[in-house]
Amino acid sequence: MLGTFPPSEKRWSMKFYYPNFINDMWRIFGLLFFQDKDYFVDAAHKCFRLEQLVSFLETQGIALFDTATRIRRTTGTASDKDLEIVEETDLRQMVRDLPLCESIVTAGQLATEIACRQFGVEPPKVGEYAAFAFEGRQLRLYRMPSSSRAYPMKLERKAEYYQRVLRP
Repeated sequence: MLGTFPPSEKRWSMKFYYPNFINDMWRIFGLLFFQDKDYFVDAAHKCFRLEQLVSFLETQGIALFDTATRIRRTTGTASDKDLEIVEETDLRQMVRDLPLCESIVTAGQLATEIACRQFGVEPPKVGEYAAFAFEGRQLRLYRMPSSSRAYPMKLERKAEYYQRVLRP
C-alpha cells in the first residue's frame, strides 16, 4: 500500500505510516476488520496503538511505503498539492524485491499518478483497479481515496472502497 509522504513531524502521533491522529486510515482498517473505527485508537493519548497495528499488518501480509523518498513542502500543510517530489521511490525495484506481491494499493491521487507513471498503467477510477504485467507477473494497481480528512468523503464510504481490495 502506497501513499505519498507523511506530514511534518509536528503532526505525528506516532512514528509510523499515517501518523496524523486525524487521518482516517487506521479507523478505516478498524471498521473493515473489527467493525470498530476506534479499534486501533488510543483516545486517552490521542494516538494509535502502534504495536497492535504492526502485528496486525504483518499477520495480514500488508506492506506500507511512500511513493516519494525525498520531498519538499512548499507550505506548512500536509496537502499533496503543496508537496514537491524531489525523489520518487523506485517502485519497480520495490516490486522486484517483493516476489509475493500481487496487488499495489495507492491511497490518493498523487500516489496513484506516480505508480501509474512508473508502471506505464492508465490510472483507474477511484475504487477500481488496473491489471498489468510486470516482468512476467500479473499485478493489479488499486486506486483508493485519500484517507485524509481533507478529502471530502465520509469515513464509512472510504471504508467501502478499501474493502474492495482489503476484504474482497
